[in-house]
Amino acid sequence: MEEKLQQIIDRYTKLGVKMSDPDVISDHNRLRETGQEYSRLEPIVHCAQKYLDIHQQILDDKEILNSDDAELKELVQEELPELEEKKEALVERLKVLMLPKDPTDDKNIIVEIRAGTGGDEAGLFAADLFRMYTRFAERSNWKFEVMDSNSTGMGGMKEIVFSIHGTGVYGLMKFESGVHRVQRVPKTETSGRVHTSAATVAVLPEAEEADVQVNTGDLKIDTYRASGSGGQHVNKTESAIRITHLPTGLVVTCQDESSQHKNRAAAMKVLRSRLLAQEQERLASERSEVRKLQVGTGDRSAKIRTYNFSQGRITDHRIGLTMYNLEAALDGDLAEIIERIRLADQQERLAAVGEQ
Repeated sequence: MEEKLQQIIDRYTKLGVKMSDPDVISDHNRLRETGQEYSRLEPIVHCAQKYLDIHQQILDDKEILNSDDAELKELVQEELPELEEKKEALVERLKVLMLPKDPTDDKNIIVEIRAGTGGDEAGLFAADLFRMYTRFAERSNWKFEVMDSNSTGMGGMKEIVFSIHGTGVYGLMKFESGVHRVQRVPKTETSGRVHTSAATVAVLPEAEEADVQVNTGDLKIDTYRASGSGGQHVNKTESAIRITHLPTGLVVTCQDESSQHKNRAAAMKVLRSRLLAQEQERLASERSEVRKLQVGTGDRSAKIRTYNFSQGRITDHRIGLTMYNLEAALDGDLAEIIERIRLADQQERLAAVGEQ
């Protein structure tokens, strides 16, 4: 292990030198790739250096145990258990840090929220989820932008598609994919009866042109008049775009931008991201790794998380976690629940590595 850690430290040092190389600095792509690898290795290197220092200290102490200095031997015997404990903790930390990294974790994302079972109440819940994620984005200093939306006219959303840009966005938000269920008394319910509704959330890594090649001959592009709010200009021009990817049948619409050109660019971004997600699922199936966080049909039973308003409770069914901070979570305070799910995922991957 010590040899592997030293190789990582050496690689980190070389990357630091490369980032000062004029040839690298002048090449934006090389500089970005070098910087990303340097940043990824930084926490591993800091932990590795602590581990190697303690490892060497343990070796030195064991040599003293073979010496004739009784006083030093006594001090070492007291020190060794504490050093061994620190070393073991660093080993566990390094195991997590050195887990294979999902190359898409650093990507920006496109989020698609759609009302599922529950009629108008499901649309209101979809709007609540949209607000929750945009508030979480604001708390995380990420930027978001609505790409397409279809409102219910009651403050709810039939569907909404938006992007989030920031550091490590997909690595955190990918765990939000799935069916979210709400249990509450609708405002229109006079008898006070609790209704159950659902909405689906799909979190896609934002694909760049280099990630997915799309043949323009495979596209059917239609323009149409945007609906909903947007002012007189939007309602009088065919600025909305519908793109159909003929080989897969995927259909993407975008009408929230101010011009046809912008809507087309946004729709292409969504299409590439859906194609990338489709390819990732195909590869995962080939490796017989069942994707845990799939978006189901929108049915109440296919749930990953339940939001119970009468009890102020959130339950994540994947890890059996229940928290009583519903109001704060809906205001974007999702850091703890996402971290708990992320740690559970790490533990599963560590266990899988141990079984190999």
